[in-house]
Amino acid sequence: MEIIKEVLKKYKNIALVGASKDLTKTSSVVMKYLQDYGFKVYPVNPSMKGESILGEKVFGNIKEIDGPIEIVDVFRPSNEAAEIAKDAIKVKAKVLWLQLDIRNEEAKKIVETNDIIYIENKCTKIEYEKYFN
Repeated sequence: MEIIKEVLKKYKNIALVGASKDLTKTSSVVMKYLQDYGFKVYPVNPSMKGESILGEKVFGNIKEIDGPIEIVDVFRPSNEAAEIAKDAIKVKAKVLWLQLDIRNEEAKKIVETNDIIYIENKCTKIEYEKYFN
């Protein structure tokens, strides 16, 4: 998908929703990978707000992030995606990216109505490797 390549080339500020301090979890592996390739990653996890993951301060919600957010990368269950989509609009994100096995038609409608790119069931790390490594 050409749009994915374009997104990963153009946008470098990512809110990673569902971040974990367990460095063996997929979200942490992806976060570290993205950091290694020049992305600024803001970890989001309400239960760890104020703590640190891979050297970055953890936010409770994407609306609390004090920097630009271009991609909202979601590692949460599909049924949470619509609420995250609404927050993505509020922070003027360019892309809502749902990780592998995450899909939500309502979230898709919400962001596409607001001119935000919607990507589902894809891993940012796998896609980056496919196009740039």
